[in-house]
Amino acid sequence: MSDIVRIASDQLSIEVSSLGAEMQSLRTSDGRDWLWNGDGAWWTGRSPILFPIVGKAPDNRIAVDGTSYEMGQHGFARRSEFVLAAESLSSCRFELASSDATRRVYPFDFLLSVTHSVEGRRLTVAAEVENRDTRAMPFGLGFHPAFLWPLPGAGGAAHTVTLDNGGEPLLTRLEDGLVTGDRLASPFSKGRLILANEMFEADAMIFAEGAGNGLTYAAEGGPGLEFTFDNLPNVALWQKVGAPFLCVEPWHGMAAKVGSFAEVAERPYGTVLEPGEKARFAFTVEPSA
Repeated sequence: MSDIVRIASDQLSIEVSSLGAEMQSLRTSDGRDWLWNGDGAWWTGRSPILFPIVGKAPDNRIAVDGTSYEMGQHGFARRSEFVLAAESLSSCRFELASSDATRRVYPFDFLLSVTHSVEGRRLTVAAEVENRDTRAMPFGLGFHPAFLWPLPGAGGAAHTVTLDNGGEPLLTRLEDGLVTGDRLASPFSKGRLILANEMFEADAMIFAEGAGNGLTYAAEGGPGLEFTFDNLPNVALWQKVGAPFLCVEPWHGMAAKVGSFAEVAERPYGTVLEPGEKARFAFTVEPSA
């Protein structure tokens, strides 16, 4: 049975499950809910942590130094029970350490720590990966939070994503869950994208480079969510077509390329940690009126 931890500030409260260290709710003090509720009619996820891969592997198999292992989309962390390692009124840290079960599909000793903390109206979600093995460890790490679309009280309003850097990053698409080699014209104009359901008929919109370190997802003339990203160079937007949510996904790592090998070390934008090294990845989100 999974445990639920609630943390709060005077303006924000969240709940986090030990299953996947996954956020279950995000609520402001005015009673508004911002996070998708995991309705199974659409998608049971709410804010999964993606590790040790982001996206799919060819035939759902990865390879490490030529040895093949079964690995489902986005890795195993999101379906693993984490241990509550620290808790206060405004923060909690869950940990997932390597085990016999994880080593059967990913042959490394590691520690994955996920910390949620709130201050005022701002939530910070940070993941730290430690290589406890005796050899270099390749992996991908990503966040997959889903937020309401329309946002609270914004039914009927156009919704937009606006990049802090004003960029027009090229678009990458998926083919059977794998990254194509094509770079398509940007759907952004001077950093601004007006969202439409049909944009997701070809699966996620992925921006491998150029989306910058922050964006705002908002209803025109209404509420919004302001994001910043730390050590997360890839950004994806995803919706199950017609569903009442939008995923804003910052990653460090992507799905394997079409026609590529299964080696984890060859996946785009992955990280390789030497023995004893750690890497931190984080995003913040702040609701606005």
